[in-house]
Amino acid sequence: MSGAKKKTFDITHLRRVFGYAAPYKRKFYTSVIMAIMLALITPVRPYLIQLTVDKYITNGVVNMVIYITIIQIGLLLLETAMRFLFSFTTAWLGQAVVKDIRVATYKKVLNLNLRQFDTTPIGTLTTRTINDIESINDIFADGLVPIITDLLSIVCVLGYMFWVDWQLTLIALIPFPIIIIGTYYFRKSINKSFLKVRNAVAALNSFVQEHLTGMQVVQAFAIENTEFKKFDTINKEHRNANIKGILAYSIFFPLIEIVLALSTALLVWWLAGESLRLNQNQQGTMVAFILCLNLLFRPLRFIADKFNVLQMGIIASERVFKVLDNPDVTTDDENMVTDLPARLTGSIDFKNVSFEYVAGNKVLDNVSFAVKPGETVAIVGHTGSGKTTIISLLNRLYAINEGEIAIDDTNINRYPLQYLRRNIAVVLQDVFLFSGSVMDNITLRDPQITREQVIEAAKHINMHDFIMQLPGGYDFEVKERGSTLSLGQRQLLSFIRAILYNPSILILDEATSSIDTESELLIQNAIDTLVKGRTSIVIAHRLSTIRKADKIIVLDRGQVVETGNHRELLRENGFYARLYETQFEKQEQEVN
Repeated sequence: MSGAKKKTFDITHLRRVFGYAAPYKRKFYTSVIMAIMLALITPVRPYLIQLTVDKYITNGVVNMVIYITIIQIGLLLLETAMRFLFSFTTAWLGQAVVKDIRVATYKKVLNLNLRQFDTTPIGTLTTRTINDIESINDIFADGLVPIITDLLSIVCVLGYMFWVDWQLTLIALIPFPIIIIGTYYFRKSINKSFLKVRNAVAALNSFVQEHLTGMQVVQAFAIENTEFKKFDTINKEHRNANIKGILAYSIFFPLIEIVLALSTALLVWWLAGESLRLNQNQQGTMVAFILCLNLLFRPLRFIADKFNVLQMGIIASERVFKVLDNPDVTTDDENMVTDLPARLTGSIDFKNVSFEYVAGNKVLDNVSFAVKPGETVAIVGHTGSGKTTIISLLNRLYAINEGEIAIDDTNINRYPLQYLRRNIAVVLQDVFLFSGSVMDNITLRDPQITREQVIEAAKHINMHDFIMQLPGGYDFEVKERGSTLSLGQRQLLSFIRAILYNPSILILDEATSSIDTESELLIQNAIDTLVKGRTSIVIAHRLSTIRKADKIIVLDRGQVVETGNHRELLRENGFYARLYETQFEKQEQEVN
């Protein structure tokens, strides 16, 4: 816990947050100037009231009373305007910084290596990008600058009180140790509850995100009650953490009121005794000091709370900066190729490539093979043999551990990432569609792609008629994850997306399980069109694709065990022949 406390007060995170305010220096300096002016103006009203009571009301100078009252009203209006400007400026500054940090964070998330998404729950990243960054806003709106304002106000009020009567001030401050002790325990309690609340929020986000995504599995296996109990447990932890915070507030705020009452009582008792002893009228001092005590206790009510808000903002910033500082990103190589051809020819060379998702567990082990430009290569093997990993490594979704992958005799790391991926089109079995129109999902909202180009691409692979059958055609609204379309329809859209970018290399997972005959025929025709004139790597599930392939790479437990065409491999009567007998021979019998 001590380590956590150290990090809470780590000034480097606070300095870094304020570094994001550098483009908004005017707003920052305006808020600081307002803070100083508000602090200086705070004791002026008590002084004017003391002056009015002792000098003018007592002596019956009505004109001056009216004059001072007008000044008081003007001062109140000025203070109100200044507080508005201060609150608006700090809030505006906070939101501007939050916007910049959120943009930087999301940009970083977009470039993270995919292994980060394999190991980090999506709900946690959502919390970092939304909730934690929003807490950084509180550093400005309710944190450091407001705390400085309150502390300056306390100093100015105390200075005025000591200037008027130091003895009376000390008498009034006798109950103050109670506040100091109460503030210490309140801050400690709130800090713990805030941490628990923040962790509970992250847990809730992760749980809800995961289960909404997997709702079909939850309902299909009738585990709603079991998952609801898990949710209820996490939700109760969130509630209990909040209740502990509420309890601390419920004790601390009445404590402040009690101390204020004690201070006021001591003030009245002392002044009453002094007035009787010295036979002096001290009504103005009493009124001014009572007002000063209220001005003193008003910031004290919230300063501990603001300090905790500041702490939580720093803790949240630390979490956000962990994302921003994550080194596991896919970046362009320093020795990048600068003289890039308009289009790659598409030769591929895997040289002794090894890869592991988890340290010590190789998914690919010393894999080597070559693909000539325009060649179609089918990759086959049992589940878990490393087929999908090969296509993930080719477009640098993951970084390889050993070996080299080259395209056109150049290491893929030397190509600019955007250029490399623009030359490789990927059509996966599980097609992800975003909420939006069919047109949006085909173009991925690229404004440079016209409707005419999309229609031409769709016609090229005989899918224009299929799209026009949808209500609204290309403007048909696809719901989140493409839930309004069948698996076959989603795959058909991904083919149009692939042909539209006219890639040099096509990567294709061409599984068609649970697809109707009409969609399968369209998909097969699309595949035949797509592979023409370009290098294609296909995770093959159909016998027809395997037979058409120029080369078949057979994988087993992350290693290439056989290479050749369909007939050659059958003649060898090895691993592929056994795989053919168990997986593909049945397809051949169904066709015949």
